Amino acid sequence: MDEEVIEISDSEREETESTSDMDVELTEQQTVDAEQIVPKDAETIAEEKKKLGNDQYKAQNYQNALKLYTDAISLCPDSAAYYGNRAACYMMLLNYNSALTDARNAIRIDPSFEKAYVRVAKCCLALGDIIGTEQAVKTVAELNAQSTALSAEQRAAQKLRLLETTVQTNYDSKSYRNVVYYLDGALKIAPASIRYRLLKAECLAYLGRCDEALDIAVGVMKLDSTSADAIYVRGLCLYYTDNLEKGILHFERALTLDPDHHKSKQMRSKCKQLKEMKENGNMLFKSGRYREAHVIYTDALKIDEQNKDINSKLLYNRALVNTRIGALREAVADCSRVLELNAQYLKALLLRARCHNDLEKFEEAVADYETALNLEKTTEIKRLLRDAKFALKKSKRKDYYKILGVGRNSSEDEIKKAYRKKALVHHPDRHANSSAEERKEEELKFKEVGEAYAILSDARKKARYDSGQDIEEQEQADFDPNQMFRSFFQYQNGRNASFNFEF
Repeated sequence: MDEEVIEISDSEREETESTSDMDVELTEQQTVDAEQIVPKDAETIAEEKKKLGNDQYKAQNYQNALKLYTDAISLCPDSAAYYGNRAACYMMLLNYNSALTDARNAIRIDPSFEKAYVRVAKCCLALGDIIGTEQAVKTVAELNAQSTALSAEQRAAQKLRLLETTVQTNYDSKSYRNVVYYLDGALKIAPASIRYRLLKAECLAYLGRCDEALDIAVGVMKLDSTSADAIYVRGLCLYYTDNLEKGILHFERALTLDPDHHKSKQMRSKCKQLKEMKENGNMLFKSGRYREAHVIYTDALKIDEQNKDINSKLLYNRALVNTRIGALREAVADCSRVLELNAQYLKALLLRARCHNDLEKFEEAVADYETALNLEKTTEIKRLLRDAKFALKKSKRKDYYKILGVGRNSSEDEIKKAYRKKALVHHPDRHANSSAEERKEEELKFKEVGEAYAILSDARKKARYDSGQDIEEQEQADFDPNQMFRSFFQYQNGRNASFNFEF
């Protein structure tokens, strides 16, 4: 079979050539693309990630650097250097626990990685782990005897150990202010130590600085909601602010997390005991069994001398009991102790003022009511202060009823009889043979007896005296006790002539 000859036109030939050229161009482009999508090995990419991470670290973009180091670790999980870099990054972000984990992973991969031990030492120191710091320092010295990389950390660990000893000594002696002071020094060295922070919070609670203590405990609980020590401190704050029921719940929660938490066991027992005694004392008081209530409140005050809030309320309750059984001086003493614990305790201040008033210590009563008015400006306190000032003013006058030895409701005849008796006792003629000093004293008493009778025998003057008004000084200045004496006995004997009484 003859071969068929196919003729190609000029136009077809041009198109074919053009297509052929295009095929060549596509092949070259595909070659370039193929080179770009050839996968690099994981180590190469990880190294690039590390370099980018280093750039971010130097620029102090630690979060970005952290992500890049994490990517590198994901690609090459057996690289000690990558863990070491990420540990350094965590340290700059103050995340010492994560930094410590990475540094230890680096050591696991490469036990001779000196920088990793350095980071372990720094992290342990920041976390307050003295033994961990000392062990890392020792290992670095073994790896490189000439290394001075941890000289500062070694000195700091020694100082921290001394501080811990001092803290424990002061804690054992209940010198909580000193404990807080030395813990502040320890926290400068180990700022990430949860143990130091919670011990400081505990001591702040003992010192009554519960707001500060609570802030620390809550901060720790945000990091670790299962921290028995943090929950214990929070319960302690509730206990010291007289929230006994919630305090008990917190101590029980701490014991659920750590059944051997000794402090929580003690505080739960103390909480329950105080709650029961307070309730019993209040019940006895309301039922009028005051002396039994007094015993309960007194015993409750012995449970915890550190609890100022609860003790101030117990003392106030006992002061109320003392007013019911007539022990006013003891009530004043209890109120004074309350105010030493809490100067803003208005009820105790008002109760002490009332007791002072009943004890006729009017100046003290006025002072207390003035202090109370500064705390709370109410109409009632203003009235009480006004009455106390009036009583004080009256107290500074002579007590004519007392001078005559009669009561305020005595009749006219009783006042006359009292004057007759007292005047005869103190008349100067009766003491003519006494010493000059005794005569002077009796003359004064004779004059006071006459003054008393002059006021109390006159209905108008007596009314003014009883209402607290002042008797005009002129009336008292013109008073002659001898004339009063003569007039009285002349009238009593029914004659107008001069009367001479024989002693």
